[in-house]
Amino acid sequence: MTGQERFRSILENHHADRIGFWMGEPLKDTMDMYIREAGAAGRNELSILMNDDFRWIAPDFTCWPEGRPMFDVLGGQKRTSLSQPGIFAECDDVDDVNAYEDWPDPQELDLDKLESLWDSVHQQGMAVASGMWSCFFHVVADFFGMENYFIKMYTDPDVVDAVTEHVVDFYIAANERIYRRMAGKLDTFFMGNDLGTQKSLMISPDAYRRFVLPSQKRLIDQAKSYGVHVMVHSCGAISPIIPDLIDAGIEALHPLQALAVGMEAENLSQFKNDLAFVGGVDTQQLLPNGAPDDVKREVERLYRAFGDGWIASPSHEGYLPNIPLKNVQAIRDAVMERGRAER
Repeated sequence: MTGQERFRSILENHHADRIGFWMGEPLKDTMDMYIREAGAAGRNELSILMNDDFRWIAPDFTCWPEGRPMFDVLGGQKRTSLSQPGIFAECDDVDDVNAYEDWPDPQELDLDKLESLWDSVHQQGMAVASGMWSCFFHVVADFFGMENYFIKMYTDPDVVDAVTEHVVDFYIAANERIYRRMAGKLDTFFMGNDLGTQKSLMISPDAYRRFVLPSQKRLIDQAKSYGVHVMVHSCGAISPIIPDLIDAGIEALHPLQALAVGMEAENLSQFKNDLAFVGGVDTQQLLPNGAPDDVKREVERLYRAFGDGWIASPSHEGYLPNIPLKNVQAIRDAVMERGRAER
């Protein structure tokens, strides 16, 4: 099987010729270090050397004035914290939200560049995870300031709804451009909103179902209408809402934050008939501090819990340089060794 075939089979059948592997998308300093240590010519060659089964190719917005964010949530101010008041921090009127005109334009998306990147990944035998990252939970939080956002869910829910709708409308329109042109080339829509902390959800399950899940469902339904698979990213302790995500139609869950409450592989295994799992190899303690043999043993333990519908990968894709390349290679090696043993 090629990586693309394997990736699709795991999502569709929870089985392939072997479990999958993805090294993730480490932070730039980490990536540069790995490229040097592996003797790779660049990012693409590193992915080939690591035997990645898929690549995450995020769309690129290239036409914004230099230094201007896609969503100017702070009205040009410099960010100082996640709780910093955004431009709607004091807003209590839906009309004021609707009067705001500085929403981003989905026409700025460079589809030629995006399609070229997808094609190059497919030519290397890997699957493509892409589409708009659609991190509306974070964007809306920034428009209010995180604490204000959570409070306004109770004091001004209609204002929260209005901001959310505008933000999600943008992601829907941008994805529509992508799907209409090249849905047949997309192996999975990959969407991310971090809804959990180390110990619990950021908001209650009821608030999640009221303010977040309907927008996730819009984005999932849109992808499904074009026959595109859906993989959702959320860090943190999100086990209470995994059934909601399954009901909403997702097929894969990433990154399985191993040490967060309720995210133990043995607990998540209850969902293995409903989901493909991507991630799960701990980036908080094991990968920074363990030895390659420790990592290989952990991959075997996780396999016993997750089964064949698993793509082994670090429990966060954007990891730091404190994780040595040899430990990521150990994940890959354990996957390959298991594959050879099963033949």
